[in-house]
Amino acid sequence: MFESLQDRLGSILSGLTGRGALSEADVSAALREVRRALLEADVALEVVRSFTDKVREKAVGAEVLKSIKPGQMVVKIVHDELIEMLGSEGVGIDLHAVAPVVIMMVGLQGSGKTTTTGKIAKRLTDRERKKVLMASLDTRRPAAQEQLRQLGVQTGVDTLPIIAGQSPTEIAARAVQAAKLGGHDVVILDTAGRTHIDEPLMAEMAEIKRRSNPHEILLVADSLTGQDAVNLARNFDERVGITGLVLTRMDGDGRGGAALSMRAVTGKPIKLIGTGEKMTEMEEFHPRRIADRILGMGDIVSLVEKAAENIDADKARAMAEKMAKGKFDLNDLAEQLKQMQSLGGMGGIMGLMPGMSGMKDKLSAAGMSDKTFARHIAIIQSMTKAERANPDMLKHSRKKRIAAGSGTDAAEINKLLKMHRQMADMMKMMGGKGKGGMMKQMMGGLASKMGLGGMGGGLGGGMGGMGGMPDLSKLDPKQLEALQKQAEAAGLKPGSMPGLPGGGMPGLGGAKLPGLGGGFPGLPGLPKKK
Repeated sequence: MFESLQDRLGSILSGLTGRGALSEADVSAALREVRRALLEADVALEVVRSFTDKVREKAVGAEVLKSIKPGQMVVKIVHDELIEMLGSEGVGIDLHAVAPVVIMMVGLQGSGKTTTTGKIAKRLTDRERKKVLMASLDTRRPAAQEQLRQLGVQTGVDTLPIIAGQSPTEIAARAVQAAKLGGHDVVILDTAGRTHIDEPLMAEMAEIKRRSNPHEILLVADSLTGQDAVNLARNFDERVGITGLVLTRMDGDGRGGAALSMRAVTGKPIKLIGTGEKMTEMEEFHPRRIADRILGMGDIVSLVEKAAENIDADKARAMAEKMAKGKFDLNDLAEQLKQMQSLGGMGGIMGLMPGMSGMKDKLSAAGMSDKTFARHIAIIQSMTKAERANPDMLKHSRKKRIAAGSGTDAAEINKLLKMHRQMADMMKMMGGKGKGGMMKQMMGGLASKMGLGGMGGGLGGGMGGMGGMPDLSKLDPKQLEALQKQAEAAGLKPGSMPGLPGGGMPGLGGAKLPGLGGGFPGLPGLPKKK
């Protein structure tokens, strides 16, 4: 969503951070570029003006700390103002009211209200353990009520029975009554939309509000809307009085202007964002994390949360134990690739890692995309159990059969087998005996660099059971030398391993990531949320 804005702001601000001292002219020139970048991202003009004025005011009069370069100070000010523009704190759906709590969904046609209603209902049912009733008030769109009923069946959430001929206000009143009688905690009203804002729509919304007395009125807006999103939010807020915003299609290629504008103009918090088509693909909106992503600082917290939700702790623990013994077959590789897919694929993971957003393009240029993962999983699934457990069995005739079964060719299978061999060698090194294994040592160095001293212990031994993660600097010189040789054999340049001299991320400058046509061991075992 924010990729183009992220690239523009990243290049502008990195130009500032390299300088020792900044003049007022430097700040003005940089802010002119920031202003242009925001306008190109479809942020409303009034919001851009207010944003750049605030940044200029703080940047020019800023007292620069001795330990921080002036350029870094400007980046901090831009970061803080972005958070302010998006709303300082994340605000969730408020359920602190007498049951049944009524949530009214409003918005234009095609913005994703019905799907969002299903997603919110599933979220409240799974996470908050609430009994939810969904009701469709859309009597104009053919099969709209049936669509919501089908979503109810899919998610296991109750829906209000359809009675032909009832008006939206009558359905709203019946839904609240049914929720009271049925002992429901929450009732979600999915209202009708129009292709544009008109008087009959607003009158209908006001009447539904009067009859159902909703505790939350959520405006569902398509984040690809751009400039017009501001008028939409303003109109709905003036006429109906919204309590929060839900942005859909945040996984699209829009420029993010709606997200930045709507919160600033209405003063209403963005509560949730839709990040995909699946019923589980909805996240809470955290301004600080989004600001971090926009400025290329990554979002490790969201990545860890995603991993905790998507990765099965028992499977991860079993895999970590296998790796510690130096065992790593094709079943394990398929499991790793599936885990990466569930975390949003390479693009999703790289987008959440600090300083890694630019890696996505380099990886896809090197032929390492999510499509490659899907092909590799298909190849492994076309093998027999014996072949997966013992890849050395794969001779020409077997490869021919697997290629036909997976819709690939022998070259692709050879690539996969090479990747597996490199990863298996890496695992043997990382799971080696003495001082808790290389993986523990390496992660210790990385953790200490990030200021996460006892990270492994803090995660309940989750990160592959790495204990307290000692510093890499305490590594035995022979072990360090052996690890570097192994890394070079796997296609990495000296100094490109995290924590080894030279720092950096494996895979830059043409070297391969150990496990992605070279390799990324995945995230073997963050603990599952209880």
